[in-house]
Amino acid sequence: MQNNFRKFLVSLIVLAVLTPTVTAPAGAADKLIGLYSAQVMSQSMPWIAQEAGLFQKHNLDFQLVYISSSPMATAAIVGGDVEVILTGGVGIVRAFVQGMTDLAFIAGVKNVMTQSLVAGPAIKRPEDLKGKKIGVSRIGGNTHYFTVQVMRRAGLEPGRDFAFIQTGGDPEAFAALVSGGIDAAALTPPSDAQALAQGQHYVVFGPDLKIPYAATVFVAKRSLMAKRPQVVGEFLRAMAEAAKILHTDREFVYKILGKKLRVTDRKILDAAYNAEIKALEPRLAIKTEAVQAMIEDVAQTDPRAKKVKAPELIDTRYLDEMEKSGFFEQIWKK
Repeated sequence: MQNNFRKFLVSLIVLAVLTPTVTAPAGAADKLIGLYSAQVMSQSMPWIAQEAGLFQKHNLDFQLVYISSSPMATAAIVGGDVEVILTGGVGIVRAFVQGMTDLAFIAGVKNVMTQSLVAGPAIKRPEDLKGKKIGVSRIGGNTHYFTVQVMRRAGLEPGRDFAFIQTGGDPEAFAALVSGGIDAAALTPPSDAQALAQGQHYVVFGPDLKIPYAATVFVAKRSLMAKRPQVVGEFLRAMAEAAKILHTDREFVYKILGKKLRVTDRKILDAAYNAEIKALEPRLAIKTEAVQAMIEDVAQTDPRAKKVKAPELIDTRYLDEMEKSGFFEQIWKK
């Protein structure tokens, strides 16, 4: 199974490499392969950087691959198929606890959960989902964790009281919900706003709960940072500039979301942006309490996690450098 996944992933990466995204000066740019794991607004910064020419500006020949879910993204970076990833942090925590301590969180995008539980008019409360099917992107990913937390607050347990259906991603969960294939879905902006426009409603509005969780993070190997510190640093500088655009240029962001997610309805984009942007880190901060919450969750099924503390997984060398050098101040003054 692992070998088949690796072969599949490598074929996708080869396809990505053969499909140019931004044109860099011949022989000058540093190559870097990255991966993102969800087609959502909080993982849009590589798209923004591509569209704004930021990789070219920072002398990077950057190739971007999409593989759904944190566990699969983790397998890709552990296997050496990609060099940096943007994903939910739970797969990384599990791998670190299992001994893969070369992995590190190098920056953050979102330190709380902003998923919501969405369903049709017949479902009023979480308790109404007893015996029902709830769509999540992948078991072990962010939407799965969020739903477990929400349903446990209502006294309901997965398997015993309701069933999970893995859809593969947010757009697929939205499609399954509006077609009646599932009874509810855990969705992230802008998919939740799309569902509301199709007559669904919030059963639980996740942002109000402010559940600490390293929901969207940048990850690299410590060995990569030792061998190619400048390349990783330039990548995060490009991401810092993309974060600034994400927070300050709504029209440009809408253009990107329309292109990548095929969402062009202004009301949907406004609703999604207004809800999500409040939870996103303007200077890519990664918070220890968000990582620690994830470690404590993993410890429920893997006792080895009880010996791990959040700072062991976090490497802020590049964030610290951008702060001390004045890079953050420079881009935010523009």
